[in-house]
Amino acid sequence: MRLDELLEELQARINAARGTRDRVHSLLEAVVSVGRELDLSQVLRRIVEAAALLVDAQYGALGVIGPDGRTLSQFLTVGLAEDEIAEIGHLPEGHGILGELIRHPEPLRLTDIGTHEASYGFPAHHPPMRTFLGVPIRVRDEVFGNLYLTDKRDGQEFDAEDEGVISTLSVAAGVAIDNARLYEASRRQQRWLQVNAEITNSLLSGSARLDVLELIARRAQEITRAQVADVSVPVPGTDDLVVELALGADDDTRRGLVVPVEGTLSGAAHRTGSLVTTPGLADDHRYTAGPRRFEGLGPAVAVPTGTETEGTRGVLLLARPTGEPAFTEEELEPLRAFAGQATLALELAERRKDAEHLALLEDRDRIARDLHDLAIQRLFATGMTLQSAARLIEHAGAAERVSRAVGDLDETIKIIRSTIFGLRAREEDPGQSLRARAARAVGEAGATLGFPPRLSMEGLLDTDVPPHIADHVMAVLVEALSNAARHAHATRVEVSLRATADEAVLTVTDNGRGIPAGGRRSGLNHLAERARSLGGTFDIENPPEGGSRLVWRAPLAPAR
Repeated sequence: MRLDELLEELQARINAARGTRDRVHSLLEAVVSVGRELDLSQVLRRIVEAAALLVDAQYGALGVIGPDGRTLSQFLTVGLAEDEIAEIGHLPEGHGILGELIRHPEPLRLTDIGTHEASYGFPAHHPPMRTFLGVPIRVRDEVFGNLYLTDKRDGQEFDAEDEGVISTLSVAAGVAIDNARLYEASRRQQRWLQVNAEITNSLLSGSARLDVLELIARRAQEITRAQVADVSVPVPGTDDLVVELALGADDDTRRGLVVPVEGTLSGAAHRTGSLVTTPGLADDHRYTAGPRRFEGLGPAVAVPTGTETEGTRGVLLLARPTGEPAFTEEELEPLRAFAGQATLALELAERRKDAEHLALLEDRDRIARDLHDLAIQRLFATGMTLQSAARLIEHAGAAERVSRAVGDLDETIKIIRSTIFGLRAREEDPGQSLRARAARAVGEAGATLGFPPRLSMEGLLDTDVPPHIADHVMAVLVEALSNAARHAHATRVEVSLRATADEAVLTVTDNGRGIPAGGRRSGLNHLAERARSLGGTFDIENPPEGGSRLVWRAPLAPAR
């Protein structure tokens, strides 16, 4: 009997030793598996999977503590199906038992979760859980997150050996996370350096302002793994911003939107002139103003562009999907430098535009001077010579042709003088030119439309179009844009203004609901009356793709 007892005890110890050996072997395999990965998201996934496997837990989770140190910014689970997660809804933020481990980062074992004083209960559709084991994960003496394990599959409670195994795994996990973060930081820094060189090359090659801004926004979106990237600029004379550039999901619906400064994330960055972040853009009660356009978006950052002397000139907004990790300080610091690149792009584009405008004015002045000093004088001399020669011509037909040629030269001189006057008038007061007035009217209409209309202009609008016709053109343009804003419910408006040899043509096209047959037409009748008073026409067309097209024409010379 005694020998049998000894043999049984020996067998039990052998089995325990074998179990301990197998568990140590599994732990070593888990450590190697966790340390093999360099992608942080994959490292976190392997950690929680290995932890659940080592202690035979039915459910496991890893919560990453957010920048505020009080809530969870990321929550990875094992043991729950996708449909179960969807039914539960919003992921935990760090209340109850989960928050207890955040407040007191020490291993915690419970035989019944519901009996703990910090128990917060479970949300609807959450599976029942009883036993619990929680262990913090430290990275360089900083608590990175916590491992949460519940309900062993054999129905037993978590014991001290389970706690020791998971605590050992958490140490290896901390090293693996640190390595992955260092690797990610080095890759990110290398990527930023490449992008900075790309942007500098684009700036030096003379790329357009909007092209450089798009390059900056797109590269920032790629590096930060953001789902959307918007660039907003101030609307002159208002407290609003307009989304000038939109990338990512639903970019067409966001591009051109006018949003207030107060109550929006971009507005907060514009007002303070400093970087602003939020853990959940769609749910943040501080930023609810303006059209709803951020459904399903979580962590976001708004980065202002500009200088201390000139103020904020624009805002770059980057947002990740809900459930993604919040922006870390390591990610935000390069974004501040990136904002400096955007400011440089804007300044260089404006300086280049000013230089081109100055060169244009100097060229106009030279052309006007040459026309006056050379062309007109030579034409005048030629006309005098022909007039003198006409008296010597005896053939009546030839003399008449020479006289007509002299008359044509006089008309040519008048045209050239008018052109010279137009060139110098634009130089003296460019803001009163038809082109400038039309561009200003179209720009101001963006605030009421909710998006910037497209404008194209062709021909000698500032020299060939008489002032009184230009005034009619502006009145018609303002009325047409106002009608589009009030009645069309359009998302795109295009304006075309042309000056041909004979007439001025204004075309306003929108993709709205069109002009109903029995609707009020008092405003349109006024436009038609303006055209008739000048001897022109006014047509309303219905394009095949929908919407409406208004075509207003006026002759440049009165009908004879």
